[in-house]
Amino acid sequence: MQNAQSVRKREISERRPINLLNSGTSMTISVKIIEDSISKKNVRLTTLQLMYPRFIHSEFLTHRVFSRNASSSRAIPVAKMIEQVRTDPAMPIHWGSNKPGMQAGGELTGKALERAKELWLMAAQYAADCADEMQNKDTTLHKQVANRILEPFQWIHVIVTATEWNNFFELRIHPDAQPEIHELALQIKAAMDASVPILLKNNEWHLPYVTDIDRSNVRAMNLDSSTLRKISAARCARVSYLTHDGQEPDIDKDLALYDRLITMKPAHASPIEHQATPDNSKEYAYLQGNFTGWVQFRKLVEQGLL
Repeated sequence: MQNAQSVRKREISERRPINLLNSGTSMTISVKIIEDSISKKNVRLTTLQLMYPRFIHSEFLTHRVFSRNASSSRAIPVAKMIEQVRTDPAMPIHWGSNKPGMQAGGELTGKALERAKELWLMAAQYAADCADEMQNKDTTLHKQVANRILEPFQWIHVIVTATEWNNFFELRIHPDAQPEIHELALQIKAAMDASVPILLKNNEWHLPYVTDIDRSNVRAMNLDSSTLRKISAARCARVSYLTHDGQEPDIDKDLALYDRLITMKPAHASPIEHQATPDNSKEYAYLQGNFTGWVQFRKLVEQGLL
């Protein structure tokens, strides 16, 4: 009589991923600078849009000096997540051998490496199958539940804004760091090294996802300057300049989204952390939040100063 372990091994061996074993994934860790500013006090404020495997997100969240927003498993339709996991699952970039401690040994080779990748892809396909079953007429689970079992294989999109990066680079560009976050940190540093920040004066604003066309449109509509901060906040909440369905943004819809975020009880205020203006006098340190040398939009809103 077969024991449970041998039965389970047979079940795993019989499950085959779809068209992935030899193709690899098309998505990859990526970094894009959205806005890069510097004050006359030489304090740099940078906003980046990132994409990386969801399984390292908790490590990224430990860096508390970052303001960030991310695509949410509770918001994305299950069918879209299932399709991504089935066709392009997030995978490790280094398949280290087992050994005591937090750091893996040397990378597997040959059949061991091939089998490890095969098992990962099998797990992704099985998770996708289960999430699909959770959506059928007999179960009809909400996406905030069904999407959770897909998270180990998801890519996550994140916007991050910060003035302080040294600690992140010291910890993550290090041989002991997990390879995926090590690669992310390398790409962030390379992007920042290649970028030239724009000097902002007093009362000028760092506004991610706001374009010159937006500025012209706001002037043409006779809207006040705070409109641009609200537009930026709405797009930061979406983690994209575009709408969720890939369309060009609409200012009225952006403003409606901003109003919903801020009038909620409690308010969803994290998207208004990415907008800031230089504090060259150091007079307003209490309004800087997690930044250094920049007054944060969120602090002004919370203090009723705008």
